[in-house]
Amino acid sequence: MTLRDNASPVCSLKFVALLVALSPALLFLGAGVQLQNNGYDGLLVAINPQISEVQNLIPNIKEMITEASFYLFNATKRRLFFRNIKILIPATWKANNYSKVKQESYEKANVIVTNWYGAHGGDPYTLQYRGCGKEGKYISFTPDFLLNDDLIAGYGSRGRVFVHEWAHLRWGVFDEYNNEKPVYINGQNQIKATRCSSEITGMFVCEKGPCPQENCIISKLFQEGCMFIYNSTQNATASIMFMQSLSSVVEFCNASTHNQEAPNLQNQMCSLRSTWDVISESADFHHSVAMNGTELPPPPMFSLLQAGEKVVCLVLDVSSKMAEAGRLLRLQQAVEFYLMQIVEIHTFVGIASFNSKGAIRAQLHQVNNDDDRKLLVSYLPATVSAEAETSVCSGLKKGFEVVEKLNGKAYGSVMILVTSGNDGHISNCLLPVLSSGSTIHTIALGSSAAPNLEELSHLTGGLKFFVPDKSNSNSMIDAFSRISSGTGDIFRQHIQLESTGENVKPHHQLKNTVTVDNSVGNDTAFLVTWQTSGPPEIVLFDPNGRKYNTNNFIINKALRTARLWIPGTAKPGLWTYTLNNTHHSLQALKVTVISCASRSDVPPATVEAFVQGGSTHFPHPMMIFANVRKGFSPILNATVTATIEPETEDPVTLKLFDDGAGADVIKNDGIYSR
Repeated sequence: MTLRDNASPVCSLKFVALLVALSPALLFLGAGVQLQNNGYDGLLVAINPQISEVQNLIPNIKEMITEASFYLFNATKRRLFFRNIKILIPATWKANNYSKVKQESYEKANVIVTNWYGAHGGDPYTLQYRGCGKEGKYISFTPDFLLNDDLIAGYGSRGRVFVHEWAHLRWGVFDEYNNEKPVYINGQNQIKATRCSSEITGMFVCEKGPCPQENCIISKLFQEGCMFIYNSTQNATASIMFMQSLSSVVEFCNASTHNQEAPNLQNQMCSLRSTWDVISESADFHHSVAMNGTELPPPPMFSLLQAGEKVVCLVLDVSSKMAEAGRLLRLQQAVEFYLMQIVEIHTFVGIASFNSKGAIRAQLHQVNNDDDRKLLVSYLPATVSAEAETSVCSGLKKGFEVVEKLNGKAYGSVMILVTSGNDGHISNCLLPVLSSGSTIHTIALGSSAAPNLEELSHLTGGLKFFVPDKSNSNSMIDAFSRISSGTGDIFRQHIQLESTGENVKPHHQLKNTVTVDNSVGNDTAFLVTWQTSGPPEIVLFDPNGRKYNTNNFIINKALRTARLWIPGTAKPGLWTYTLNNTHHSLQALKVTVISCASRSDVPPATVEAFVQGGSTHFPHPMMIFANVRKGFSPILNATVTATIEPETEDPVTLKLFDDGAGADVIKNDGIYSR
């Protein structure tokens, strides 16, 4: 987060705002930004679709990063600069001969521009959650920061601010100021301002003007209304992570200038190490050397991209392996729900399938109404083939044929690949997949699925899911519910409110409540699925006591699903459902509830879960994070639990904490960790 000077021409620590941004992304920064020959390539800046088209926004972004490149180059002692930058223009803006997106999306952006404000204002902010030396999620700027030149006096130039935030994002260093503890008593029992370096000069100011520093302390407590004001003219050159707005500041604190006594996050999180010590041990520094000579690097090159039509192709395994453990039925149930409720209006959808060979089941069809959705459902595979062999590459080839029918290329398209087969030849199509411009989300069914399937997701920036072979697991529907359009428009995306499954004994019931808060309620849908025989007896009550029963649901006996769509806006409050197993055998009953934002000006409460690192195999430890917030405002004091589904064992439930201890980096930031 960037420190803002509120009293130009001198700087005050009095007002520092903390913003935590919502990000639907599950990917880490390293997936997109590459360092080659001292220059960063592939940095992606994305503008939120809720932002109206403004004339100076893009030029100001370019100017900010251009200035940042030269400032960074000097601050890193002629080692690093920005070479190639992509700016993703919202599809809601008018077309202007922008290049077409390939695998870029708002969810994958390293820098986002959004007009959402948190509880404390609109300061530039970087979402950090993994500790010292670890990359963050993304940098967030508001249009006001990028357009309002009056703010420059307080923050410093935008390029300097960008470098401050980049150091948070790329190298995992922390702020060297502390708004909550602006002064401290040092080892010599002297009152000092929290700063780095200590060479930055200023004076203590009380309510009536300048005062001796001892007047600011009463019984070892800092007196209210007393602050340390920094001189506008300085000789100190550090530090960028403290106050980049000072014109003299051109470098990071190093071992000789670092203030280890200052009670700031950098000292707390990085064991009293200076920011330069942390930065110089990063992979960027290990893989680069300082450039010779005195010339500056070339200014960054910018590419402006804009998404076209939304295009999705389902690539589904129909080998005999899909007959095991009820995989085909669970796939049919999940895809029907995806097509009927989740796919956004006007999306083009096609379907391909594969065993040892690929086949096209449905060419692209635009979703404009329920009849279009039902037509696509009718093309889903009803049976599996007799052969067990699978060829993922053959399926993807047919998928590319489907999406290329629209514009001749697969640029910007999405493939949802579902397979249970152990295909050892996936590496044969990695290069064509990477160059296709398509994003591939992979869903692996059962433990026999190809171990290198995830490479397809990793290379294209897609999501990866594992679905265990358990009849009461709702993981398949969860996976399809998680896949969004990637536009960043949270107001048009479905939010999963409930996902549960249970093996219910004969003449027993599954009963629970679902909370629909005021921020959601539009396009609300309930889905009930079962595995054998007919549907359970369904009883659903809304918060006002209105009753819905099985007859109110749309029943698909072949796919064993029951759907209820609530017209208008669902009543806020507790919805209570009961599923009675009226059959004489055990039934795997599952419930899913989704909804959309109820208003276009109030962001809904959301939870985004992700894990640290790419390996979740024993004995490697795994850290789990949940980003819980409403817009940019963190939701505090929530009860957050994570359910981990191993391949064969029973699910494990863990409680996550936002207390600043253990895996949790910062207390009360809305990131719950374990």
